[in-house]
Amino acid sequence: MKRKTRGPVALCGMTAALSILLLLLTIVPVSEMSLPALAGALLMPVVVELGRRYALAVYGAVSLLALLMVPSWEAKLLYVAFFGYYPILKAVLEHLPSRVTEWILKLLVFNGAVVAVYWILMTFFRLDPASFTLGGVSMPFVFLLLGNGVFLLYDIGLSRLITSYITILGPRLRHLFRF
Repeated sequence: MKRKTRGPVALCGMTAALSILLLLLTIVPVSEMSLPALAGALLMPVVVELGRRYALAVYGAVSLLALLMVPSWEAKLLYVAFFGYYPILKAVLEHLPSRVTEWILKLLVFNGAVVAVYWILMTFFRLDPASFTLGGVSMPFVFLLLGNGVFLLYDIGLSRLITSYITILGPRLRHLFRF
C-alpha cells in the first residue's frame, strides 16, 4: 500500500469500526435514535479531510455491516435511511447560494426519511397503526413535529461540531494519520 493512502484508509476504517460499535450498542432501547445520529456524525472528519467519495464508501460499508449485524431494526433503518448519509448531504447542501432552499431541502430529506422508515416498519413488521394513537391523537404526527425540532438542533449542533473539529481536532488528526 502506498504511503499516501495509508492515512485515509486508516481514518475510514476507524470511522467505520466506531460507527458499527455505536450501532451495536443500540441494544439499550433508549439509544435507538441517538446512537445512529452519533454514528452518522462520526463521518464528518472523513467528509472534511478526505471528501465525499471516501465518506460514501464508509457509509456504504457501515450500512451493509449494520444490516447484517445490528439487532435493532429501528436503529439500522434510521442510519441507512438518514443519519448515515446526512453529513455528506449536509456538505453539499451548505454550498447552495440560498439559505432558504438549503433548509427546505434539508427538512424535505429528513421528513421523507422518517416517513419511509415508519412505512417500512408498519408494512414489513405489521405494526398496528391503532397502537400509535393516544387519547384520539395520532402520535406519529406528534413525533414527526417533535422530530423536526430535534433535527434542527441536530443540524445546528453538527455545524458547531464541524467548526470545532476544523479548529481544534483537525490539525491533530491530520498529523496522526499523516495526510
